[in-house]
Amino acid sequence: AMKNGSKGKSEKRTLYGFIFLAFVMVLYIVLYILNPDKTFISLRISGNILVRLIPLLIVVILFMGITNHFFKSKAISKHLGKESGSKGWFIAALAGILSHGPIYIWYPLLKEFHQKGMRPALMGVFLYNRAIKIPLLPLLVYYFGIEFAIILMIWMIMASFAEGRLLEIL
Repeated sequence: AMKNGSKGKSEKRTLYGFIFLAFVMVLYIVLYILNPDKTFISLRISGNILVRLIPLLIVVILFMGITNHFFKSKAISKHLGKESGSKGWFIAALAGILSHGPIYIWYPLLKEFHQKGMRPALMGVFLYNRAIKIPLLPLLVYYFGIEFAIILMIWMIMASFAEGRLLEIL
């Protein structure tokens, strides 16, 4: 029964995706009829964004493939699941601090980890700690001083844990 339910949900999501694609295409056709110059500019900008995203998407797909191969559901559940304890919180915080690139690139990987047993609380901790940018720390220290930088980072990490707990409660 579970497989049939998830299969129906997947088919419904695919159908909605096609409906959305058709809606966007019809919308572009209407906009092209109304104002072809601006519509063409919009399509060109969208194409440029897609071209810039393709390398990032390839990296994410490769990373997801590697994690699928090396990190099984049991391992993710053990280190980032309900029984992970403080080790899971530490891993999520550290991974968030060390992660780079646009945040939306991490969403598919987090979804996959969540499906394999990662707690939503730890996903929140990961996402919150992405605000700590290691390459920008020298600049933060230069403008605000070392004390401020250390206190800010400690508070941000503590706030990420509070956010994680709140997510767990909700």
